[in-house]
Amino acid sequence: MKRPRWKTLSLRGRLGILVAAAVAIAVVTVSAISWSITRADLYDQFDARLQSYAQLAAKAPSPEEALSTLRSTTNPGPDRNNGLTVQFSSATGAVTGIAGAIPELPPPPPQAPFSVSRATNIHRDGSRFRMWTAPRSDGGTIQVAQDSEDVEDALTRLGFWLLVVSAAGVLGATVVGRAIARSALRPVDDLTSAAENVARTQELSAAIDVSASGEIGRLATSFNAMLAALSRSRDEQRRLVEDAGHELRTPLTSLRNNIELLIHADANPGRRLPAEDRSRLLADLDTQATELTALIGELVDLSTGERPSEAEERLALADVVGSAVERTRSRWPNVTFDADLADAEVVVRPTALERAVLNVLDNAAKWSPPGGSVRISMAVEPGAVRVRVDDEGPGIPEADLPHVFERFYRADAARPLPGSGLGLAIVEQVLTQHGGRASASPADGGGARFDLVLPLAAS
Repeated sequence: MKRPRWKTLSLRGRLGILVAAAVAIAVVTVSAISWSITRADLYDQFDARLQSYAQLAAKAPSPEEALSTLRSTTNPGPDRNNGLTVQFSSATGAVTGIAGAIPELPPPPPQAPFSVSRATNIHRDGSRFRMWTAPRSDGGTIQVAQDSEDVEDALTRLGFWLLVVSAAGVLGATVVGRAIARSALRPVDDLTSAAENVARTQELSAAIDVSASGEIGRLATSFNAMLAALSRSRDEQRRLVEDAGHELRTPLTSLRNNIELLIHADANPGRRLPAEDRSRLLADLDTQATELTALIGELVDLSTGERPSEAEERLALADVVGSAVERTRSRWPNVTFDADLADAEVVVRPTALERAVLNVLDNAAKWSPPGGSVRISMAVEPGAVRVRVDDEGPGIPEADLPHVFERFYRADAARPLPGSGLGLAIVEQVLTQHGGRASASPADGGGARFDLVLPLAAS
C-alpha cells in the first residue's frame, strides 16, 4: 500500500507546511472577519440614512412631494436620485402612491397599525436595492428604497484587496515557514551531521556545541553525554583487552615452555626427565591451567557484568551473605568464619551479589594465616545496609589502598600468591551496578577491612 504523501515529507517540510498553514488560516480568518465587520457597518450606515429619509418623507402628503423634499433636502447627487423611490400604503396594506426609479415596491404586510421599522433587500432588473419600511401617523406605511450599488461596489473592492492581501499573506507564510523550519531545525542538522561523522569516522570525542536551549538543547546535551559514555566504554574495553593480553601472556608462556620441555624430553630417550621432576612439572602444568581457567572465567564475568542480564529480586541480604559464607567455609577449611547477620531487605541480582561477596571472603581467607578468623558483620544504616569483612592478615599497605579495586592490580606482596587481580574489580562493578559502593581500609586489630554498602529496598 502506498504511503500517504504527508508521511514521506521530511521534518523540515512538515514544519514548513504547518507554519505556512497556520499563518494562512490566520490571514484568511482575519480578512473574512474584517470584510464581515465592514459589510455590517456599511449597511448600518445605509439603513440609518434610509431611516432618516423615511422620517422626513412621512410628513409629505404624497410620494411625489416626499421624493421632491428628499431631493431638495439631502441633495444626494444625480446617480443616487435615480435610485431613490418612495411608496405610500394604507393601513390595510394597499399601495396608495409611488414615485421614483422603481415602478413598484413590495407592499408592506397587511397589519394595522404598522409599528415595526425594518430594512430589507430587493432586486429589480439586475440591480440591488435596500428598502426601509416605517409607520406613518395616519396608520399607513411609508417605504423608501435606494440603490445600494455604492455599498456593493465598496464591498467588492474591499473583498478584492483582502483577497490579494490574503494571497500575499499565504505566499509570505510559505516563505516564512520555510525560513522558520530551516532555522528551528539547524541544531537537528548539526546533530545529524555529528552522528553521521561518528558513524563514518568512529571518533567519539567530537562533541556538539550546545548553543540552543529547550528541547533541542537537551537533545544536544544528551547526545554529548551518550558520546562520552560510549567513549568511556570503548576505552574501558580497550584497557580490558590490553590488560587481559598482558596478564594472559605470562601463564601462556609458562605453559608453552613446560609443554615444550616435556615434548623434547619424550622425543629424546637419553634426556628423559626423572619421575620426580616429571611429576612436579605436570603438577605445575595443572596449577597453571587452573589459574588460566580462573583468569578467563573472571575476564568473562567482568566483561559480561557490564551488561547485566539477571533480573533483580527483592530479598533478605542475610540469605545471600549466609550462602556465600557457607560456600567459602568449604573452600577454606583452615580458616574460621564468624558471621553476625542482620535483617535487611535489598533489591539485587542474587547470583551477581553472591559472587561479589564470595570474592571478598576468598580474598580475606587467602590472606588470613592458618587457624585465623574472618569476621563478617551486617549493620543497618539510614537508607543503606553495610556488610563488613575483617581478616587477620598482614593488611593492605597505605600505598596500595587506592588501587585494590582496579583491574589486574596486584600488590607486591600478592604477586607470589594465586589470583588474577580481577576479583575485587568484579566486587566494585557489582556494587556500583546496584547503586552501592565498596571500600577497603585497615581493620581495627590489624588485617584488612572491606565494606560493602547497598541501598535498602523501599518499604
